[in-house]
Amino acid sequence: MSGLKRYWYLTKDGDEYCMDLFKKHYSHRPYADGRKTKLFCGPGEKIVLRTWECDAMFVWRKYINDAGEKGINCSIFRNESKTKSSALIQQADEIAFAVWSDCRHYTYVNAEKIKSVNPGYCFKKAGWRECGMTKVNKHIILEKYETA
Repeated sequence: MSGLKRYWYLTKDGDEYCMDLFKKHYSHRPYADGRKTKLFCGPGEKIVLRTWECDAMFVWRKYINDAGEKGINCSIFRNESKTKSSALIQQADEIAFAVWSDCRHYTYVNAEKIKSVNPGYCFKKAGWRECGMTKVNKHIILEKYETA
């Protein structure tokens, strides 16, 4: 990343500014009993990234996936900044590959919750490829491998 603009800064699960972004993400599910959401990542190893202005967030999670997917999961990505999403994703990939080298990255995209006519386009522009669909919810699965 030397010489490139630094977009991401490390933060922690539950970062109050990221929580505001997370609550706008389609994966957010408020507690039925009205409890306040304190964390947004879930269990496992994680890297939580945010922009300095906190107008974008990215969460990597390494955990055992019940669906059989292997690798590092992008569990949350939300961009409200002026920076292209593909540029943010590429730099988040670099960070995750530095921590977990030679490990597949994957994410799920719920096409019904995305405004784009090409769901996952920003990931595809960042070098990811479509590799399948989940059985239950029919979410698109995207993946990326580290390039030499």
